[in-house]
Amino acid sequence: MTQTPIQPVGNRDTEIIKGFPDHTQLPDRDGNFVKNFQEHPQSVLLTDSLTDYLSDRHPAGDYAIGQDCGIYWRETDPPERGAEAPDWFYVPGVPAQLNGQMRRSYVIWREFVPPTIVLEFASGDGSEERDSTPYKGKLWVYEKVIRPIYYGIFNITTGQL
Repeated sequence: MTQTPIQPVGNRDTEIIKGFPDHTQLPDRDGNFVKNFQEHPQSVLLTDSLTDYLSDRHPAGDYAIGQDCGIYWRETDPPERGAEAPDWFYVPGVPAQLNGQMRRSYVIWREFVPPTIVLEFASGDGSEERDSTPYKGKLWVYEKVIRPIYYGIFNITTGQL
């Protein structure tokens, strides 16, 4: 099967965006605890399961996977308020490293490439992940601003996606 390389979307012209901070200038943690012991193992299992497939699909390594990493979508003070940190996400067509450094976060205003998949591992009933409150709710931010092609909520307790 022949794979068509995924082309980056958008304009990465640094002149347009040089006034906005990049991943090295933004916080890479928000001080929140992981909500359950299953988040990290689930993320690692998913990444490990897809590594061979993604390596075949992206022989040049032009993709990024984030696990509890911030996706910065808005400049705020403090900066963490302008980020969502999904439990797992995949972005094709972008390098895993920037300027020889591993990414600390994913900055929408620098990349202009939305994630293809964003997953949240819900500890409760999923209401936090389905919150559509403008500018605050996860669903609103993902649906209106970050705009992944797929947004999934995996309920840790029931095993439902």
